[in-house]
Formats: sequence, C-alpha cells, structure tokens
Amino acid sequence: MQVVKLSLKKANKIPIEADNANPDNFAGKTAEEIGAIPVWYGNGQCPLGDLFNVEVEGSGSVENTKIVFEGDVSRVKRIGQNMSAGEIEINGNVDMHCGFGMKGGKVVINGDADSWLGCEMAGGEIILNGNASYYVGSGYRGESCGMRGGKITVNGNTKDYLGEHMCGGEILVKGDAGLLPAISNNGGKIVIEGSATMPASEMKNGTVIIKGEVFDLLPSYKEEEGTEEVEGVTYRKFTGDVNVGGKGVLLIK
Repeated sequence: MQVVKLSLKKANKIPIEADNANPDNFAGKTAEEIGAIPVWYGNGQCPLGDLFNVEVEGSGSVENTKIVFEGDVSRVKRIGQNMSAGEIEINGNVDMHCGFGMKGGKVVINGDADSWLGCEMAGGEIILNGNASYYVGSGYRGESCGMRGGKITVNGNTKDYLGEHMCGGEILVKGDAGLLPAISNNGGKIVIEGSATMPASEMKNGTVIIKGEVFDLLPSYKEEEGTEEVEGVTYRKFTGDVNVGGKGVLLIK
C-alpha cells in the first residue's frame, strides 16, 4: 500500500490545475518524483513540489495507492481527473472539476465541492460529505453526454443542473437539489431525498426519484395510473418529457 500525503505550502489565490494528481501518475513513485510532476499554476506550469509538501509512505500499484490532501484546496481544480483506480481523500473544500472523466477508483471529499463534480465520469465512486455547487455529474459545455457510469453520493445539498445530459450511472443526493435537476437526461438514475424545482426537463430516458417536495412540476409529464413501490416506499409515477418524446420515469413521493 502506498499513501501519498499532500498539503499546500501556502494558501493560493491563483488557481492550481492539478489534473495530474491521481493514483495513475503517483503509483510507485518517490516523493521527489511526485514533486517533479508538472501542474498548471495560473497560465504557466511548475513542479507540484513547488506548491505542495509531499510525503510518501510505502509503495504500491495504482489499485493500492491512496492520495490524501490535507487542508483547504478550494483553489485547486481537477483533482482526480481521468483516474482509473486507487483512492483520493480530500480533507477540506475542493475546487471545480474534481473527478472529471474518472473511470474507476474512489474519491472521498470531507468538505464542500465547487461546480462540475464528477463531470463526464465513466466509472468509480465519489462521496461528498458536504455541499456541492452546480452541474454535479453533468456534461461539459457543448457535450451531449455527461456522466456515463459510476456513482456520486452527495451527503448535503447541490445547486442547479444536477446530472445535466446524464447518460448512465447513479447520483444520490441526501439534501436538496436546486433548479432543473436531470435536465436533458438520456439515462442513469438520480435519487433526491430533499426538494427539487422543475425536475427532469427534456428528459428522454432514465429514472429520477424525488422523496422530498417538488416545486413547479412540468406540465409535459404524464401521470400513469396506479403507483410504483421502490424499496418499500410508494411513489406517484410520471413519464416523459413528452415534449421531446421522452420515455423517462419520474417518481414523486
């Protein structure tokens, strides 16, 4: 087992893009080798070791590598981008695009996350023990498919556009989900335990379950006769969005 501990040498106002900070790039390397990996700092690159204290314990494969970020990294973007295995633990807040395009492994965030958490992820798991900003599990600007696989659990609230253009995978939100969750969905499953506003607009496929209050339910959803039971809970069942010929399922408690 290899454990890599990273902590900022000083708080940064200029953003750091740490897209190389993942187990795939750190596995089997020494502290000196990891410190030499380039990251973007503002509009230029510099060695990771110029910005972070680096400690390494043990050695291991990608699957057996864990990266621990200690302290606030709310100005550090793209942590865990494209990772395929291993684990990342962030003990503080994190900036945008955390877990972008990840294919496997696990990211645990003990704080809040900025926008685009798990953007276009294809596999693996993200657990956020705080609140998330906009576009969790969504597709990036201009993309027709967002999250394709894996699972995101948000143990707090999210802001608007949760799971936009989602094509697969699962998102669980323990709190509220803001405006237009599941907009333009093409697959996957979203469970919201709190409230949501105008859910599943233009959804073509997929399943959305809302256990809390729904504000401004779109008129383009058709309520089916009877009810549907999921894990012992009974829901009203709607299908749509009929405006786009959608066959998605929206379950409301």
